Amino acid sequence: MTRVLRTAAIAAAPTGTVLVPAATASAARYGTASTGTNGKSSGPNSSYDVPICGVFFNDTGAARHMGIRLNDSYTDTPAVEDIGTYSTYAGPVYQNRGYCGTVSSSMKQPNGTVVVDNMLGVGACN
Repeated sequence: MTRVLRTAAIAAAPTGTVLVPAATASAARYGTASTGTNGKSSGPNSSYDVPICGVFFNDTGAARHMGIRLNDSYTDTPAVEDIGTYSTYAGPVYQNRGYCGTVSSSMKQPNGTVVVDNMLGVGACN
């Protein structure tokens, strides 16, 4: 089984307003958004008809209002999402096809301040 996984660690600059990749951040890390596929085709278009999934891990150590939304690359398919207050992760969410889809993740502090508003591509598409 082939498994493709893309991960983006999400951190904030010292002001808490700018999101940067964790590798270059010196501040606290809020979460990790991951996307993946099992590499198998679910339809006639082997490049795009691939099942996709996404999950957003909470790296704060405390429950936060957070969510993940997965859009496939087809306009006739509604997005799937998991939004709530979680201490470990939101998701996983799945689509049957749509390798060029996107996953959006978000997180709020207890006071309502948005600390994560992120979008990540699923496949290697332009």
